Amino acid sequence: MSLLPAGKRLAFAARGERLCLGVWRAGRWIVCPYGAVLDGASARDQCARCAQLDRSRSVAADTMADDPRPYGVYLAYFGPGLLKVGITAAERGPARLVEQGAVAYAWLGRGPLMAARRAEALLGSALAVPDRFTKAAKRAARGALPPVSERAAELAQLHRTARELAGWPETLEPVEFACADHSELFGLDRIPGDVAELGGMTAGAEIVGEVLTGVGADVYLRLAGEGDVVEVGERGGVGGVGGDANGGGELAGAGGFGGGAGPGAGAEAGVVAVMDARLLSGWVLGAAAGRVTTVPVRAVGRGAGERQREGARGQEGLF
Repeated sequence: MSLLPAGKRLAFAARGERLCLGVWRAGRWIVCPYGAVLDGASARDQCARCAQLDRSRSVAADTMADDPRPYGVYLAYFGPGLLKVGITAAERGPARLVEQGAVAYAWLGRGPLMAARRAEALLGSALAVPDRFTKAAKRAARGALPPVSERAAELAQLHRTARELAGWPETLEPVEFACADHSELFGLDRIPGDVAELGGMTAGAEIVGEVLTGVGADVYLRLAGEGDVVEVGERGGVGGVGGDANGGGELAGAGGFGGGAGPGAGAEAGVVAVMDARLLSGWVLGAAAGRVTTVPVRAVGRGAGERQREGARGQEGLF
């Protein structure tokens, strides 16, 4: 495993089959007993049976109500009008917000798990604050973010409104408003207005390019052209990024935004595409044999953002 700092050049290929990662227990991964093969286009890194076992003892699935740890209730900002409520174990600090790719956030309260759950449900029922957004909506919003002061003001308004609600859980300690912004952490100024999207890996597919930045599980790459010099990838996998798709357009090769070139045709130098790093989980990654990206590249039009916001409630995960 290795980090992906801005400027790092990558050239790796998928080998063999994408296998289920198994189940996380006692601080380690237990190998999937079924040897299940996963779909290369899915963000899920577990087969259905391993996922079911995981959810048998899960906060996200409400099967761990006896968890004695304190929890924090947060408000997360992903773009204008894209504010959600969520909870996370207090001991994790802001890690969950970074994983989700929250542009900014503020803590709302802290207390027992079930009190945090009640506060989350209260905001949903009384204020229609969602607990999830689609990956597509979050990506689209990054291309047109308002100034930091406006983000903080939108969070502050919701924070005030939430604290004035009747029915606030008595055991949940309120937290004074303080906005934390991830602009520098994520390197949001390095994300251009037009960004394509990389599709899922298949056996032998290759990704070649230079890392611009990372936001949660999303890695932004400037795809290499035929004449670019790149470094080979490292066998095994890709680690964390320095800093989390259903847009318009057609599937195309890395040669452009919806042009006639098919997969394997070679990348037009300078094209920026975003890759969901979760799609790499379960693959063995080796050095690329070529100099261009051969996975499908989806063009996303400028008008995609508004369409994606309309379906903003279908995010891929809760925690």
